[in-house]
Amino acid sequence: MGCCGGDDDEAPPPPPPPPVLSPPSELLEPLNSILHQTSPSAAAAAAAITISPMNSNFSALLCKDTLRTILGKLPLTDLATSACVCRLWRSVASDGEMQIRAFMTPWKLGSVIGKPSSGVFWRDNSLSKFAISHRVSRADSIASLAVKYSVQVMNIKRLNNMMSDHGIYSRERLLIPVSKPEILVNSTCYIEVDTHAKREVAVLYLDGGPHGNPDPISNSPTTERGKRRVIESLKRSMNVDDGTAQYYLAISNGDPRAALS
Repeated sequence: MGCCGGDDDEAPPPPPPPPVLSPPSELLEPLNSILHQTSPSAAAAAAAITISPMNSNFSALLCKDTLRTILGKLPLTDLATSACVCRLWRSVASDGEMQIRAFMTPWKLGSVIGKPSSGVFWRDNSLSKFAISHRVSRADSIASLAVKYSVQVMNIKRLNNMMSDHGIYSRERLLIPVSKPEILVNSTCYIEVDTHAKREVAVLYLDGGPHGNPDPISNSPTTERGKRRVIESLKRSMNVDDGTAQYYLAISNGDPRAALS
C-alpha cells in the first residue's frame, strides 16, 4: 500500500513492438537469384552450360571444323591472339592457309607467294608491311622517287635503312612504301627479306615479278668475288671510299673503264 493506504498504481505495460514488415516479393527476387547463383550447386550447373574454350563439355569448341569456321572470320591480330587460348585453338589459328587468308582479306590481295622466316610475320598486316620494289636507274634520286610514288623522302630512307642519298646507286633496287592501298587490290605480293633494309616485307612488283626484271648492271662481273675485285680496283685507282666506287660502277652500267673516265 501507499502512504495514503491505497493500492500501488501498476505501471502501464510497454507498448507492443512494431510489426516486422517484409519487403515486397518483387524486391526479394533479385536478391534470391544472387544467393541462388552463389550456391555450390548453382555454380556447378552454370559452369556446365557456360560457352568457354576452356570448358571441355562444350563439344562445339572441340571440333576443328567449327573452330576453323569461327576463327576464319577474325582479323589477323585477333587470330594471332586466339592462338594463345589453348593448344587446340593454337593448332587451328596457326594454320598457314588461314593466316594467309586473314593477311590478304583487308587489302583484297590476289595472292601471296613465299614463306616468312618467322611466324611473327603473320601477326601484323598493316600497310607498313607492304613495299613496292623499284629497280634503280641512273636518272633516279630519292627526291624523284618520292614524287613519283607520292611518299615522303624520309619514309623511303627509313624503309631502306639509309642515312643519306649517296648510297642509292650502290643498290640494285629500293623498297618504296605503299601510300595508296588500292594498288594492292588483286595484286601478287612476294614475302622477301631485303638485305639492305634488313626487314621482311611483302613486296609488290609493278613490272611483272622478281624474276622478270632486267638487270641494270648485267655487264658487271657475275660473281660476288669478281664484283668485289673490281670495286677494290676502282677504290685504289680513284682514291675513293667503298660507297663512292660502287656509285661510279653503277652509273657506268658495270663497266670499270667507263667508271674511270
